[in-house]
This record gives sequence, structure tokens and C-alpha cells, in this order.
Amino acid sequence: MTSERPTGLDPSDWQEFRSAAHELLDACIDRLSAAADHPWQPVPEEVREGYALPEAGAGLDDPARLAAELRDTVLPHGTGNTHPRFFGWVHGTGLAEGLLSEMVAATMNANCGGRDHGSIYVERAVIDWTRRVMGFPEGASGILVTGTSQATVIALQAARLRALGADVRAKGQGGRWLTAYAGDGAHNAARKAIELLGIGHENLRRIPEGENGLDLDALKAQIAADREAGALPFAVIGTAGSVDFGRFDDLDAIADIAADEHLWFHVDGAFGAWTRLADAPWRGLSDGIGRADSLACDFHKWMYVPYDCGLCLIRNEDEHRAAFAARPSYLAALDTGLAGGDPWYCDYGIDLSRGNRALKVWAAIRAHGAEGLGRAISDNCRRAAQMAELVEQAPGMKLMAPVVSNLCVFTADETLPPEAQSALNGAIAQKLQLSGDVVFSTTLAQGVTCLRAAITNHRTRPEDITHSIAAVARATREARE
Repeated sequence: MTSERPTGLDPSDWQEFRSAAHELLDACIDRLSAAADHPWQPVPEEVREGYALPEAGAGLDDPARLAAELRDTVLPHGTGNTHPRFFGWVHGTGLAEGLLSEMVAATMNANCGGRDHGSIYVERAVIDWTRRVMGFPEGASGILVTGTSQATVIALQAARLRALGADVRAKGQGGRWLTAYAGDGAHNAARKAIELLGIGHENLRRIPEGENGLDLDALKAQIAADREAGALPFAVIGTAGSVDFGRFDDLDAIADIAADEHLWFHVDGAFGAWTRLADAPWRGLSDGIGRADSLACDFHKWMYVPYDCGLCLIRNEDEHRAAFAARPSYLAALDTGLAGGDPWYCDYGIDLSRGNRALKVWAAIRAHGAEGLGRAISDNCRRAAQMAELVEQAPGMKLMAPVVSNLCVFTADETLPPEAQSALNGAIAQKLQLSGDVVFSTTLAQGVTCLRAAITNHRTRPEDITHSIAAVARATREARE
């Protein structure tokens, strides 16, 4: 006679589960506390093959086995962005507080689409704190999302409703010709949003840029030309921190043009919006951001919280809600009880079911405050300036764009022809990633594929910058030899 297994999915022995969980938590803390010892590494083939899932699970009786697999085969093989010399792309680097908050969030397993529970009030507190930091008025609306890409869709949908009226949700855009405007260096999130809204990316006008960002005269000329051609200009997108060079548009000047032309003013502040917390002169880069109709930014980049968490902030709550509210009868709110708690976040965005993104942000702010987070952001900018100085002092290296904030773009050997420089820089980036020395990404500047460092890591110290440039110099010498 066979014994029946429990029909539930909880552990059959909670004490055994507790012991396994404690060991795994210790391994996670060990890993995080020694982040400098764990650069990115390729995933070995045998580990990749081990990720294949079996037909049958291990069962309720072996939590230690699962914990060991998580510790030994998953934990060591992240992107390496917790490491202090990870400068690729614009990656966030995580906080110890995030480990605690994510543990609590997973235990609560709250659906933050709505209803009346603690996580909703935590999210409201995070949004209101950010509203004040960014200079948005009291009563402004917001929602936490996966990241700036999703936030941009939400913002531009609200902008489209302002331009075309609420009927666009029922009847569609029809033959009406909308145009929007952004600098040449604006993030691809703008293009994706315009495509997803059915406007078509050819109607996102790319405006030339200079060292001071978007060309304001060219912007005004393009708006006038589009109106003359029969288009309806509806939105202009300012950039606070471009992905290639960390440049900032003149947000105050764009706000003036948007007001004169009756355009929705959206700011892509994925990482650069957080210069609002930085010291001078970096804080001034984002002056004017509080005049925007909407802002997209990420907490998982330059606020260091674990992935994923972005924010869409919208000046007018009525316009925000009008763009998304469509609640079926089974989700009707009540005055009291769990079905209370209006407003519900499902009325302000794409998702009906939503995870608890706010808790890790709340924990970071609770632990460090605006002052502590701003100090780390300012230090990242200082490290980028330090890297630029070392590049300018190194024989053969050349800075390929001014360091405005936290990005440094350079070539390893300017004496080579452009094509050879590109090949060398690409080879160096790969070599240093594989060696574990430093992670640079690459970008195009002055016709050359360059090394690019985006410093958004609160663990980065002056000696990490010195080590990184020395590693580039060494790799360049080895390539010459």
C-alpha cells in the first residue's frame, strides 16, 4: 500500500525548509558582500545544460536540493553588474536593502493592481517622494512600471488623448496624422512607444543635436513644417541623460517651446533624472524637469534598487486616468474592506496584476535618504571625470566626447585609422570582459566604435577607475605586440 503524498505545494517539513533557506540567504549575503570578487563570467556549457527542466519535480521533501542548485548553478552566473568595475550599458547595481525587501515582497505576494493593503500605500509614498524631488505639483499622478520603456508608452498614450480626445480609445486614431519630436540621441524607447501606439516611427521626427542637446531652432522649424503639411504635432520628448554620452537637453527651453506650440512635454530621464539628488554642478543638468507633462525614469539604474522598477510620473492625474481606466464589473471598488483603497493602479497603466515594485524603492529611500543616494550619484560623476583625466593623460588614448555626467567615451589608440581603432576597441572590450578585469560596452563616436563607461555603481572607487584604464593600456600594448 503506497502512502499518499500531500496535495498542497507547501513544504512538508517547514523546519527543513527554514534550514535550507537560511543557508541560501547566507550564500546570497556572502555573494553581495564580496561583489568585487565576482565579475561576469561565461556560463559553462554543462551549467547551461543543467538548466533544462525534468518531467518530474524534486517534490516537497527536498528543499535543500533546490537551495543548493540555486546557490551553485544560478547565483554565480548573473550579468556581473554588482561588480564595482562593471561599466557596460547603464546597469543598476543593487542594494543590500533590496535583498531584504524582495524577501518580504515575495512572502507577502501582494497584487498591487489595486485593493486596500499596505503595499498600495507604500507605492503612493514612493511616488509622492519622487514627485517632490522632481518638482512636480501636488496632485500629480504616477505609477511604478517595469522601466522607462513601458513608462514612455503610458506617457505618450496620455499625450495622444489630450491631442485627439477621449474618443480615440473607442474609435481609434483614424486618418489623423500625429507627429512627435525628439533629439537624434533619444533612447529607442521613444520609437517603440510611437510604434506601439500605431503612430508609426516615421512620425517621430529626429531633431539634430549639438553639444548642448537638441537643436531648438531646428525643432521649431520642423514643427512649423509639419503643421504646414497638415500634421498635428502632439508631443516633444526631452532627454535628461542620453544613453551614448550622458548629455542633457535644455529642458527649460523645450518646456517654453512646448507651451507656445501646445505640445505635451515628456522627459526621458531613465537615469539622468536622478541628478536632481546630486551636488552642483550635476544637479543643474536637469533643471526644468519639473515643468514636464510627464517623466519616465528608472529606480533600477541610478537609484541602485534591484531590477525591475521604473516610474511614469504625469502632471495631470485626470489625463493619466482617462488614458487607461477601464475596470470591469468584477473589479468594482467598494467603500470599505479589501475592495476599497481607491485609486487602483490598474486604472493608470497597462497591467491589471502587478508585483510589489515599490517596497525595494521604499527600503532604499528609508535606509539612505535623498542625501545618501545623492552622494553616491555625485561620486559616480566624479569617477567619470577621473576616468576622463586618466584617458587624457594616457599615451594614445583620446576622449571622444566631453564628460557631462557619468559617461566616459574614449578610444584606446587614436594614432590608428578609424577602422583599425574600431576593431581594437571592440577587441579590448571583449578581452577585458572575459578576463574579469572590467566591463566596458561600446558606442559610435566620430565614426569610430569606442569604449564606453557608464558609471552607475555605488561600489566603484577611485582605484577601480585606475585599474580599468591601466587594463585598457595593457590590452592595447598586447594588441600592438
